[in-house]
Amino acid sequence: MTKWNALQKERTTEASLLADLFQEADAIVVGIGAGMSAADGFTYIGSRFEDAFPDFIEKYQFLDMLQASLFHFPSWEEYWAFQSRFIALNYLDQPVGQSYVELLEMLKTKPYHIITTNADNAFWVAGYDKEKVYHIQGEYGLFQCSQHCHPKTYQDDALVRKMIAEQKDMKVPYELIPFCPECGAPLEINKRNAEKGMVESADFFAQKERYDAFLEEHKNDKVLFLEIGVGFTTPQFIKTPFQKCVQANPNALFV
Repeated sequence: MTKWNALQKERTTEASLLADLFQEADAIVVGIGAGMSAADGFTYIGSRFEDAFPDFIEKYQFLDMLQASLFHFPSWEEYWAFQSRFIALNYLDQPVGQSYVELLEMLKTKPYHIITTNADNAFWVAGYDKEKVYHIQGEYGLFQCSQHCHPKTYQDDALVRKMIAEQKDMKVPYELIPFCPECGAPLEINKRNAEKGMVESADFFAQKERYDAFLEEHKNDKVLFLEIGVGFTTPQFIKTPFQKCVQANPNALFV
């Protein structure tokens, strides 16, 4: 088992320890969850939620944006009235998060790859290389067939803007609802659902292949597996795989 020299030093702060671990690592794998975006103020509660969805909160008594985003709305007109605003808030118009900027600056000197359960735009607006990020839970800016009839996703930012501009009484006009070009079912947001999963497109599998290749390339190296903002809601995506990687590689470290 390889010793990490940084762990042998005496120091006063965890930040200095992490900086030394970054310097010592041959490669870094970062797993990022909702806590990191929340730390930058992109929360699903409080005024950010209340200011964007006062009508939906009044009608359905939603407690937070997560509950609302998972709600089975009675019509697709209402579904897209909510989701169009949700996409704009959490994807199209979400500003740069300082935590993401600072992390990228730290990663630039090392081979790295990122896996995230977040579906917002945080990596893109902060200037990350798209070849080095794996969105295992989907992305809010993408659409998929609600029946999962074929493995393809779609993006139409202009349509989302139009839905927001033309919705009335918490409904978008029927003619703005996007439909699957293959089976005719309505489209929905490309986000993994606990009940039925999500559509995994060619781009999704390309992300997965690049991530897996990075792990394989560095499987015997001194790899720092760094977990940021990850809870226990979906441990199967980041926490458990990281622990298994460290168990398989005695040179690796899980932080």
